[in-house]
Order: sequence, then structure tokens, then C-alpha cells
Amino acid sequence: MYYVTGNTGAGFVNFILSNVEDLKKVYMLKHASQRFKSTILKQLITELEGKYSVEVLCSSLGEEYLDGMIVREKSIAIITDDVAPELKHIQTIDVSQAINIDGPTEKELTTNKKNYANQMEQAYEQFKTGLRIHDALEEIFIGEMDFEQADLVAEEIINNLLKNSTRKNKTAHIYRRLFGTNTPDGSVNIVPHLLDRVNNSYFIKGRAGTGKSTLMKKVLAACKEYGLDMELYHCSFDPESIDMVLVPELNFCIFDSTDPHAFYPEREGQKIVDMYEKTVKSGTDEKYASQIEKVKKNYKGYMKKGMQLLKEADTYLEKIENQYLYTTGDIERVTDKILHDYIYK
Repeated sequence: MYYVTGNTGAGFVNFILSNVEDLKKVYMLKHASQRFKSTILKQLITELEGKYSVEVLCSSLGEEYLDGMIVREKSIAIITDDVAPELKHIQTIDVSQAINIDGPTEKELTTNKKNYANQMEQAYEQFKTGLRIHDALEEIFIGEMDFEQADLVAEEIINNLLKNSTRKNKTAHIYRRLFGTNTPDGSVNIVPHLLDRVNNSYFIKGRAGTGKSTLMKKVLAACKEYGLDMELYHCSFDPESIDMVLVPELNFCIFDSTDPHAFYPEREGQKIVDMYEKTVKSGTDEKYASQIEKVKKNYKGYMKKGMQLLKEADTYLEKIENQYLYTTGDIERVTDKILHDYIYK
């Protein structure tokens, strides 16, 4: 379970390609209804979960939607047409004629789609402004950082991580993802699910600009040199930044454990590394307290506006989705056909 799409300070992002490009069969599920496609995907997952390990692609549209599913044992992915990458070997599963349309006129549908797009664009503008303001926080702490100490912290973690590893004679594959994003349901993440997959985790604490993302980029680069496949989770606020590096072969992950995804160790093998305590001049929080509070209040205000606009956009998506009428029989019929013609074939 993870996200490949997100609503961020850089707009809508899509990291699907690295997750499916090495698969033999990639199918694009085509239909105008997001809800219908998601319902089909959920039915397929229910059918397959007991037989295979299924990767569930959550959706930035909200918790009731999905972007797709992957069964690596069969080298198969089924993803929605909205997130599908440009691949020569991608095939279309067109279920456009599977259900009836009833409700809004074409004019109403066009209006709702336009309003939805406008609200989403306004939300991205709010997130973009919030991100630009947030950069001012980084400037405060960067000016008070001990970069040599930050390098030592990274070196110690990397040495501990790779001390028993042997370089592999292959190119590392990096799966680019997000562990959460901003949705109409709020700011969501699946960090607990990812932590359950590994025995050893570093919870990186600190402030903006204290080297959390840089530390993870160094871990990424070191593991890449060893030919280790990795899952790279981008920041859902600033996708140019990194929030987690998970290395399955080493049973290890390192992640940004600060608001809005702050977690604390609960078992053996989990430990905190506080970059503020280790690398920033003592008293920095107190020295810039007023300035920090002002910046935080300002950027959080824009984030709040952006989240509200996502909720407003969702009301138009609901109006669009409510025009599509289908029964349990429709779902079962389409699901059975996909299983027979594409999965088990």
C-alpha cells in the first residue's frame, strides 16, 4: 500500500512509471467514472489477496478511490487511465460501456468538470505559496547549522547500515512513491504500514532546513552504489525533497518523522536521530522564536486554505460521479471478465 500520485506544493505529481516500467503486462483501466474504476480494482484485490502479494495504489482523490494494483509475482499491473504512464507495451481495458449514465445534462457535466478543475488549481496555488513561505524557515536553521557534524551523522548511519553488505554487480532500481498526500479527507499517510515491513527504522527529527532530506539522499546514494533496490518516498509538500528511503534487502528504513507525520519508536530496532540537537547551534529556537512562529502561522494558513479547496473540489467530483449508475451485477461481470481475460490468462 502506497501512493504514486499527490497534491503538492508543486501541483499534481505522478510517480507511477518507476513502479510499473519493469513489468511484463501493464493494463490501463478506462472509464469516465473514478468510483467505478476504484470499485472494480477493490473487487480484483479482494479476489487476488489470498493468492498473491498485491500492491495497492492509494489515490490522492480520497480514501474511497484507488489508482491501481500491482501483482509482481505475475508481473502485472492494472492502473486507471488517469495515472497511466506512456509505455509502448501498455494495453487498454475499456469498460466505458459497462454502466449507464443518468442525471446531469452534458452542460451540467461540463460545468462540474470545469468547477472541479478550477478548485484543484486554486488549491495547488495555495500549497505553492505555502511552500515558498516555508522556505523561510529553512533559511533560519541553515544559517545556524554545523554541516560537518551533519556529514558525520550521515557517515555513521551509512556505515552501520552497510557494514555487512557486499556490492552487487547490478544497477539499483529505485521505486519512486509517496507515503501520503493532501486529500479531501485531510493530510493522510500510511507510515505505520511501511514501518511494519522492516525491523530497523531511523525516525529523523529536526526542523526545516536541518538536513533531514539531505541525510536521506546520502543514504540513497550509498545504497545505490551497492546495487540495492530501494523505495524512495517523496515529500507530499515539496516533492523535490525526500521523506523516506526504504531498503527491503536490508530490512531498513529512514524517514522524516516530523509534523504532519510525526511518529515515535514503539519497539526494538526503532531509534530517533534528532538533527536539531546534533547539528544546530543551541538556543536557535529561542533566538528566532518570534520569526519562526510568524512564518509557521503564515504558511499553515495557506495550507489550510488549500485543504479547504480540495474539499470544495470534491463536492463537484461527487456531482460528476453521481451520474453513473451501476449494480453489484455490473461490478461482478466486469471483474470476472478482467480476471479471466487478463489476470489468469
